[in-house]
Amino acid sequence: MLQEKITMLDADPTGRSDDDIIIDRALDAVREHLGMPIAYLSEFVGERTVFRNVSAPGLEDLLKPGDARTLDEVYCRHVLSGELPNLIPDTRQLPLARDMPITTEVPIGSHASLPIYRPDGSVYGMFCTLSPVPNPGLNDRDLKVMEMFADIARQQIHLKLARESDVDLARKRTQEMLRSKAFEVVYQPIYRVSDGGLSGFEALCRFRTDPYRTPDVWFEDARIAGLQIELELAVTKVALKGLTDLPRGTRLAINAAPDTVASGALLPLLRANEPDRLTLEITEHQTATDVAQLRRAVGAIVACGTWVAIDDVGSGYSGLQQILRLRPDVLKLDMALVRDIDTDPARRALASALVRFGKETGAKVVAEGVERAGEWHALEKLGVSYAQGWLLARPGPIKKAAPWVKIP
Repeated sequence: MLQEKITMLDADPTGRSDDDIIIDRALDAVREHLGMPIAYLSEFVGERTVFRNVSAPGLEDLLKPGDARTLDEVYCRHVLSGELPNLIPDTRQLPLARDMPITTEVPIGSHASLPIYRPDGSVYGMFCTLSPVPNPGLNDRDLKVMEMFADIARQQIHLKLARESDVDLARKRTQEMLRSKAFEVVYQPIYRVSDGGLSGFEALCRFRTDPYRTPDVWFEDARIAGLQIELELAVTKVALKGLTDLPRGTRLAINAAPDTVASGALLPLLRANEPDRLTLEITEHQTATDVAQLRRAVGAIVACGTWVAIDDVGSGYSGLQQILRLRPDVLKLDMALVRDIDTDPARRALASALVRFGKETGAKVVAEGVERAGEWHALEKLGVSYAQGWLLARPGPIKKAAPWVKIP
């Protein structure tokens, strides 16, 4: 029977975080094992105890997540001080418990509670179960079982606190970087594969921080801190300044995550900066939270004259569904697909299929990460339209880009 209760923790309901799901299942299991109608996990916040997780089927009007009481009202402090035991089969037998107003108000006839500690040893809150009637059959063995489920909750709380600490640190780092504007934008040329002529530039962000952290780390920090849109807008504003130096007939590509695009915040910037000379590359390392909203935003961007590109095609991030939904003007082959394409038949076959797809749908194909002449020539044979990479030019100022490249 107990094994069945432990197995319940593997259930996969939806609607709450994984941590909360596991804690809820632990509360369900201990409540059922002890025959108590209410179980909960609380957190001490100042002088109050806040009920974070509650298992009380049919009694939701009595107790639900988010409810709170002062610590003076409840048993918690008395249990922690030893004035009340962890296990109380009958509250009538203990004057302190019997005389507390909450005992008759709820009512509480039997009660069991265990403290949950943070990694630093401070008290997080309490793992509790109670019944409105006495339960004289409760014993130390029941408390041992409860300790097992409380330990499951404790582990999840520790994981949750660690993540919250990571988010807080990421937020502080990102806010300080944004405040000090510790980043710059460089531009990598994109060349026509047919004749080596300059076609445009991709704006890339670089960060000036000590210690140095790569751009992907900074953007991930911003994402988990809820500052992704703010950072990408700040970078875009700087990137768009390069339009003044853009050679005639060339385009500027900027990058943004799906949720930033879906927010609609980019549209005013694009409209105000020669939108018909811009390409918006939608990075695909994260999926869109709201696909319908993303499609509407992309439609508005295309309507103002800006091309839309799907980045990282062939990497495993960019799904065919996303490409079919957004109908991009440009497909960017990921560098992982381009690398050694001249010697790898599988890579050539996949790239060839994407080129054919581009021709059928009217999408231009750009290869990124070209580092060897053999790769360039293989892309030329496949009919790829444009390429960029260290073989051609490293990111730098627009004015230093060569108007033509010659590949031996």
